[in-house]
Amino acid sequence: MDAVQPQDLGQCCRPAGRRHAELCRQRRIFHARNRTLGGDTEAWAVQVRDRKIKEATEKARHEAFAAEMRQNDKITCILEGRERRDRKNLCKAINDFQQSCQKPETRREFDLSDRLALKKDLAWQSDKDFLSTVSGVQRFMGEDLNFHQRKKFQQEQNREWFLQQQREWKDARAAQKCAEDLYMKTRLQFDDTTKHLQNREHATRKAVCAAVKEFNKSQATESAERKSLVKKQEQEDNLAEISNLLRGDLLSENPQQAASSFGPHRVVADRWKGMTQAQLEQIRLVQKQQVQEKLRLHEEERQRDMDWDRRRLQGARATLLFERQQQRQQRDLRRALDCSNLSLAKEQLLQKKHMKEVYTNHITEDYFTQFNTRSR
Repeated sequence: MDAVQPQDLGQCCRPAGRRHAELCRQRRIFHARNRTLGGDTEAWAVQVRDRKIKEATEKARHEAFAAEMRQNDKITCILEGRERRDRKNLCKAINDFQQSCQKPETRREFDLSDRLALKKDLAWQSDKDFLSTVSGVQRFMGEDLNFHQRKKFQQEQNREWFLQQQREWKDARAAQKCAEDLYMKTRLQFDDTTKHLQNREHATRKAVCAAVKEFNKSQATESAERKSLVKKQEQEDNLAEISNLLRGDLLSENPQQAASSFGPHRVVADRWKGMTQAQLEQIRLVQKQQVQEKLRLHEEERQRDMDWDRRRLQGARATLLFERQQQRQQRDLRRALDCSNLSLAKEQLLQKKHMKEVYTNHITEDYFTQFNTRSR
């Protein structure tokens, strides 16, 4: 069994690399979504213009609908305001009529519910005597001598009220009829205006539809001509591309085609066929130099760490010795301070004992006999 050599691996990897590069190039050229070569900018511009025209048409249509809605809302608001105003005027006229012509004093049954009837009622008056006292006994409870005269007066008054109400009712009907005629006239005028606006809008929509239809026809004609030209140009481009591929450096695998215009150290990735043997040897030599340089840096770093460790141990040893010396000095000072404090305590104890012996007084009988010896 033969061993695998490095050149065998290179021979196996090179065809695979070429196939991968070819697949990438086909994806860049023939994929419809990711293709960047051979884009039709004119078709894109036409699509953008068609979209703008469509958006402008939709915007004009929406604006016409919005204007119509605003006009309808305005007419509705005017009619509702007029209806509220007429209702308010009618209620005001009814209240004024009730306050001026239908007062409680003018009612037929007011004398039955008048609270001041007894105060207003006078005693019986004769034909000649205007004032007649109650003691005269000229009028008795339940007696109604003026019944016929009062009934006639009430009938006359009711007739006048009825005639007055008929006249007011006729006037109110005439005013209401005049207001209704005016309302119908205004309503017809608004209807005529609305119909005129609707006719104008219908004519405008018809003109817009005709213009859009003509524009679409012209666009369809231009699109058909453009497609035929594009198809013809595409066929010519395909033939030219096939000819260039057959005669170009891609299929001939010319190594000079990978040279880059940015410098000799740069290559074009989609044309590069691999490195030469001299380049590979140079890369291996540089890698060996880098390994040796890395080992040297590691050795220097290890020596530097060892030097720092030695210095750190020496510093720690010196610090430990200094701390021990300080502890010894503190212990000696503490011992001397303890001896001094002990001697001072003994001296103070002796002094206290001496003071007790010298300055202590004992109470005798003479101390008490010196009080209350005189009256004052």
